[in-house]
Amino acid sequence: MKFFKEFPKIEYEGPTSTNPLSFKYYNPNEIIDGKSLKDHLKFSVAFWHTFVGAGSDMFGDGTFDRPWNRFSDPMDRAFARIDALIEFCEKLGIEYFCFHDRDIAPEGKTLRETNQMLDKVVNYLKERLKGTNLKLLWGTANLFSNPRYCQGAATSPCADVFAYAAAQVKKALEITKELGGQGYVFWGGREGYETLLNTDMKLELDNLARFLSMAVDYAKKIGFNGQFMIEPKPMEPTKHQYDFDAAHCLAFLKTYGLDPYFKFNIEANHATLAGHTFAHELRYARINGKFCSIDANQGDLMLGWDTDQYPTNIYETTLAMYEVIKAGGFTTGGLNFDAKPRRASYTLRDLVLGHIVAMDTFALGFKIAHRIIKDGKIDKIIEERYASYNEGIGLKIRNNQTNFEELEQYVLDKEVGVPASGRQEELEMMLNYYILTTVKC
Repeated sequence: MKFFKEFPKIEYEGPTSTNPLSFKYYNPNEIIDGKSLKDHLKFSVAFWHTFVGAGSDMFGDGTFDRPWNRFSDPMDRAFARIDALIEFCEKLGIEYFCFHDRDIAPEGKTLRETNQMLDKVVNYLKERLKGTNLKLLWGTANLFSNPRYCQGAATSPCADVFAYAAAQVKKALEITKELGGQGYVFWGGREGYETLLNTDMKLELDNLARFLSMAVDYAKKIGFNGQFMIEPKPMEPTKHQYDFDAAHCLAFLKTYGLDPYFKFNIEANHATLAGHTFAHELRYARINGKFCSIDANQGDLMLGWDTDQYPTNIYETTLAMYEVIKAGGFTTGGLNFDAKPRRASYTLRDLVLGHIVAMDTFALGFKIAHRIIKDGKIDKIIEERYASYNEGIGLKIRNNQTNFEELEQYVLDKEVGVPASGRQEELEMMLNYYILTTVKC
């Protein structure tokens, strides 16, 4: 069955095109630094929002009447969603997808029954992927939707729940490997607490580390060489999640000796919920060698929850892609659109247009960031600002060759004034210049 037959294959028509069903800035075959734009960006579809999401919220029922979700039998519905994935990605020229185990197959009464259904869907998915360019970017397990996880999975106060979650991740790792996934993500949706009054935080953090250690051990055992990632988020659904932001995650990994095995999947909306900019979280991950992948979306700063909107803010995507390029680009990661149409935007056209504008926005952001880095003017200003650390006492500080006593003698009779201007306004003007002049290209 064809679900998107009313839509043409989306092609690049350039910035002067007025056709909404076309790319204005994303030319997948454009070569930049010897690499195609599609390979620089590695766009991915999020299975959960795009094919499972129903448009519901905590105040109302779903508004998305997707044709692939109209099948009464859960397995028929699962197979139809796979068909929709293949067709959708072919229309948009997207070559990657991501999923939770429970996105692609229904849950049975027992784990054995669930795994049997999951195997059938995975076998169908493998067959449907043949002859396509579509690949699995990363897999993961849904350890937050089922009521058994209402108090956490790896951090649950119930050992049986911990065991069930471990068995679920074991299977999710197996199918991710089977499908050739480049990575595996841990998002601790309910790994946190609602109140400290009933929480043994030390035990919960220790158990979370034990859980991740077991995952590392099992991945080695089955020969899964994909990159493990943690996805930071501060709250929602729990009041406080242990993977609050990139800094918290890094501290946790180092505390438990897990840092050699994990990198980060940074989400824009999660960054802003933590009180950071998207670029801040990417910068922190990059300078600590933990950058890997991105869940590409944006939030509404007027709302205090995870709205998962399609990214349209060129300023934000430019600063994000600046960090990605500085990190050496994507290897095992990519730009996964963890985004969904608004509840009032319930048509298939809205779904397609949301991905088009998101792909264009990141493609333009990449081109702007590439110009900024190649031009080198902003980097030069930063270099000049810290020039005092390249010689004299500054170089000794930088090389760990001094101490408090020497530094005291150095400044004791020296008049130390105000540092040179930070030139923020000039830099913001330059950024606007790069954005506006690239948009016209």
